Amino acid sequence: MRRVTRIVAAAAATACLALTATACGQSFAEANRAKHAGVGLAFDIGGRDDHSFNEAAARGTEKAREQLGVKVKMLTAKNGETEADREQRLTSFAEAGYNPVIGVGFAYSQAVQNVAKDFPDTTFGVVDAVPQGKNVDAMVFAEHEGSYLAGVAAALKSKSHKVGFIGGVNNALIQKFQAGFEQGVRDTDPKAQVTSQYLYPNNDKGFNDPAAAKAKAGGMLDRGVDVIYTAAGQSGAGSIEAISKHKGAWAIGVDSDQYQQPGLARYKDHILTSVVKNVDVAVFDLIKSVEQGKPLTGIHAYDTRHGGVSLATSGGFIKDIQPRIDEARKKIIEGRVKVKETP
Repeated sequence: MRRVTRIVAAAAATACLALTATACGQSFAEANRAKHAGVGLAFDIGGRDDHSFNEAAARGTEKAREQLGVKVKMLTAKNGETEADREQRLTSFAEAGYNPVIGVGFAYSQAVQNVAKDFPDTTFGVVDAVPQGKNVDAMVFAEHEGSYLAGVAAALKSKSHKVGFIGGVNNALIQKFQAGFEQGVRDTDPKAQVTSQYLYPNNDKGFNDPAAAKAKAGGMLDRGVDVIYTAAGQSGAGSIEAISKHKGAWAIGVDSDQYQQPGLARYKDHILTSVVKNVDVAVFDLIKSVEQGKPLTGIHAYDTRHGGVSLATSGGFIKDIQPRIDEARKKIIEGRVKVKETP
């Protein structure tokens, strides 16, 4: 959803009247940019090169840097962080004049809500969470719908009729991935067996432990599972590596098109598809709105209907089943299929 795509017509004139030190030919965005340091982007664990949603968020800021001329500063979370650590990171951005300040991942939900109160003139954004705040943009995605399409693809490509799901942490967000995937598989092949497992019950390390995902995927493969969908951030690289060693097995990536990730290039021939969350679009939307002086706030949902989630087609591995996937997508958009958000 791109709710703010134009500058209010009177903005440039208003800027000229209000800012005596600003030349009348200067745009509102240029005048506004002079007031703040740029965009502050706070990554979840795994950092920019997680081959997943952190990287997708970074792409949004890179687009803003290229098209809007904004400066960007990025900071990364570490394993075992406290709420105070996250709040301090966001606070440091706001105190330094960054606007907007964006937390990537649901772990920043409470921190954004707390810090936003102290900086009412700064716009805050958070991915995958809905904190309260008049100056907060909550960017949420229909992960369950994209995962449903992945389940359709897995069911159609599996030769053993055994597929698997690996989640990084057993929480409400990752359960959306599991629920959609399982439903997509069963709606497509009622006889298919779905094995769903998690790396950790409640430790964010599950998003940054490739070795654990590699071991988990290896166990599934040994039991005949031949398509595995992993929703575990950077940990997914370990799962994909394990799958690449088994002839005929397929990995399904998450958040970004993992076939296109340089760090996973050696495994790309085993990446069937990826459930893409257009985090970059949401991040760019927010930055652009701030630059134009009309900051996005409230809840903004990026779903299947509005292109918020989709299946990647890189490699051409799902070309033969694309009509079935398109049919499933149409049913979701038209409301003929209601995708569950809990297993």
